[in-house]
Amino acid sequence: MFKSWEKILIKNKNGEEAEASAPVIISASRATDIPAFYSKWLMERLKKGYIVWRNPFNNVKQYISFDKTRLFVFWSKNPKPLLKYLPELDKKGINYYFQFTLNDYKIENFEPNVPPLDKRIETFIKLSNQIGKDKVVWRFDPLILTNEIDENILLEKIKSVGDKIYKHSSKLVFSFADINIYRKVKSNLRREEIEYIEFDKIKMGNMARGISELNKKWGLELATCCEEINLEEFGIKHNKCIDDELIYKLFKQDKILMDFLGYDNNEQTDLFSENQKRPNMKDKGQRKVCGCIVSKDIGEYDTCSLLCVYCYANTSAEKVKRNIKKHSPEKESIVL
Repeated sequence: MFKSWEKILIKNKNGEEAEASAPVIISASRATDIPAFYSKWLMERLKKGYIVWRNPFNNVKQYISFDKTRLFVFWSKNPKPLLKYLPELDKKGINYYFQFTLNDYKIENFEPNVPPLDKRIETFIKLSNQIGKDKVVWRFDPLILTNEIDENILLEKIKSVGDKIYKHSSKLVFSFADINIYRKVKSNLRREEIEYIEFDKIKMGNMARGISELNKKWGLELATCCEEINLEEFGIKHNKCIDDELIYKLFKQDKILMDFLGYDNNEQTDLFSENQKRPNMKDKGQRKVCGCIVSKDIGEYDTCSLLCVYCYANTSAEKVKRNIKKHSPEKESIVL
């Protein structure tokens, strides 16, 4: 069972020794769009070898070292600024794949600061051509119902995007908006006077059936993110966004990464066969129904200026603006 990341000593900007966590897998990031807004900062910090991360629950600062890092999982709605830096990651021997959220909420203005949809589709295809479609996971996330968006309209939105990009990904991940469990999300939607409708099992089933029907043309792997409902009858699995099976498929040549996953290269059994004994890698810091394995997220809340109305990581546009003013690529953390 995974306990904690290895601890090492680093020298901070003052030349003082400090203890740092040295994660093997880094998530960048569930908390903010690092590829869209902080790509230069990330590459500068990779050169320095560490960052300072602030715990959002107690505000305690922690040093995070890149010394042992073998994999970045990037989350983004606009990874275009990061594309030019990917060859540098390749030279450093750092693996990566992308969770690319590509929604169509243009009319509703749910994502006010994303680039135009056609430009995001263009970036999706360019990224896929550059690194391979298996490394670009398409997310239409979250699915949102309102007094103006019913299941049919939402399916049309998914179709309009999917028909353009399905040849450039291997997987579609989606989730149903859980608005009532996130105080920030509920507050933001009310502030924008959006009359949202919570999903029930019937509506979830309707969406799953419709997506499965669309997928007869696309042939993608379908999965839900952080959902309890079983949709296997529609060919839809439970997802692992930080995914040991995908990591094995993409990066099995990386012995250090495989050792971390508990894969013995000397054994003839497959990594995910019943005969392969491996440690429990589930990330206990995530929700119970989350399937992700452990990673270290290096993002900061209230720093994403996409300002999506359904975002759980932003308190208000004003707080985001204040934090962004404090940012510079030379800082040890995103905002401090």
